[in-house]
Amino acid sequence: MSLATVHTCALDGIHAQPVTVEVHISNGLPALSIVGLPEAAVRESKDRVRAAIINSQYDFPAQRITINLAPADLPKDGGRYDLPIALGILAASGQISHDGLDGCEFHGELALSGQLRPVTGALPVAISAKQNKRTLIMPEGSAEEAALITDTEVYKARHLLDICRYLQQQGDLQQPDKIEPGPLKQHHLDMSDVHDQQRAKRALEIAAAGRHNMLMVGPPGTGKTMLASRLAGILPPMSEQQALETASIYSISAQGFNPDHWLNRPFRSPHHTASGVALVGGGSNPRPGEISLSHNGVLFLDELTEFDRRVLDVLREPLETGSITISRAARQAEFPAQFQLIAAMNPCPQGYSCDGKELCRCTPEQQLKYRSRISAPLLDRIDIHIEVPRLPHKALHQNQPDAETSAQIQQRVISAYQQQIARSNKPNAELSSKEVEQHCPLSNASTQLLDQAMEQLKLSARAYHRILKLARTIADLNGSENISAQHLSEAISYRSLDRFISN
Repeated sequence: MSLATVHTCALDGIHAQPVTVEVHISNGLPALSIVGLPEAAVRESKDRVRAAIINSQYDFPAQRITINLAPADLPKDGGRYDLPIALGILAASGQISHDGLDGCEFHGELALSGQLRPVTGALPVAISAKQNKRTLIMPEGSAEEAALITDTEVYKARHLLDICRYLQQQGDLQQPDKIEPGPLKQHHLDMSDVHDQQRAKRALEIAAAGRHNMLMVGPPGTGKTMLASRLAGILPPMSEQQALETASIYSISAQGFNPDHWLNRPFRSPHHTASGVALVGGGSNPRPGEISLSHNGVLFLDELTEFDRRVLDVLREPLETGSITISRAARQAEFPAQFQLIAAMNPCPQGYSCDGKELCRCTPEQQLKYRSRISAPLLDRIDIHIEVPRLPHKALHQNQPDAETSAQIQQRVISAYQQQIARSNKPNAELSSKEVEQHCPLSNASTQLLDQAMEQLKLSARAYHRILKLARTIADLNGSENISAQHLSEAISYRSLDRFISN
């Protein structure tokens, strides 16, 4: 036969779409053409494939070769198509058998010597192979990652010749070693290292328990970054499904997936010079940005007011929807972005001689201009606003024998988090308006208290629901079935910066 068909996949967001590589060899002047919306790296594969076939001691047909990547309207990029194209040419030219091609799926970039190089997106590819009930054959560097998907038959190979011998039933391929995800990584940064700042620690505990967004405002050197960097040590561990979602995002990104971080929630801290595309993702072939790399984890924005306001405003929709859709002329990609935003900022633009209050040398106009870098709609989506005041110097060298460790705080956080999962199968921060009405009922006295706060602080309807979610988390931490006036008062106290920013 002069026609061969090989199965592979194309990455579409965090999903893998089946692709059929059809190779036809006909008489005519020697030529090789690739059709089916290939991008530059795929078009260049003809030179890599030719050298790999010749260096593997096979003949490269001196005929007209047409390669179709179907479906034709799905963009194809990367070097993952080298291996299926090479196998299709060898099968169409009769140098290897067609038997076995239909039940397998192939991915891999070829070196000129015929060696196989790893490709990205091994996890989405393995999920697709499992759904299509095909055996997955990948380079050794990618097969171990794909083997994390249970009930998927995966084989690894180092060279094109290894796969050819396997298809000719002249040799066997080995299955990769199963990666046993290690235990939850212990974080060396402990909450007991932070001196004083009890109110900020309490707010961070509430944020961790309910997955609430949080903004810390205070002069330089008060411990805002220290607190944020220790949040990872008190967060509840991810479920297997959450870990798989996060790993799939890293699998298709330039970051790569590290099995040692299997159950650890991601913690991303981009520099304030980051662009909007760097945060939400993009490119001609859309790739995930920082908000997607923070999926099921934490996005920490230090020096929040140093970010461009237009860059910050791109976070508004993902904070509400938990996903980001990137549209381009040729394609559209959707990435999950269920992240927890933790931000820190100074109260005014000056240095250590300013704290936004009694020591401040800034004029009201300077303070207003500085604070206006954060839009009111973005601030409205942040559940907790907490002031982190300057500490007295004596507190810095005092021993803290009774300071709580991250492990102690984490136990309370996990207990409250489990209550939320048992009640609504989601953390409180993700409750819908209907679920808020169902799970956050108030007494008449508490309703009056909340109405007064809404009037005095000029809060929006969104802030109203976020206060109720926050009060629900505080009640969960205290082991209470109902939201009391005390829980509601504490939740309202974390919204005082609405007035601080807007004035």
